[in-house]
Amino acid sequence: MTVTAHINIDTPAGRRFVREMAKFPKVVEFENNSNMIEKIYSVDEVYNNGLDKLSGLYGVDIRMLKC
Repeated sequence: MTVTAHINIDTPAGRRFVREMAKFPKVVEFENNSNMIEKIYSVDEVYNNGLDKLSGLYGVDIRMLKC
């Protein structure tokens, strides 16, 4: 029996499911492995994106605030 499934890897649950299924290479076959690679963010990208989101939420440039 063959089952074809479409899994949304944009969600944490989808990525977790694919990682779990990848542990069984003799049983599970992936058609398109190139889409499974997640973008890797640098620490600076994560930090700056977080500051941008906070700035947008609060309407203030967070980078200009003094601690």
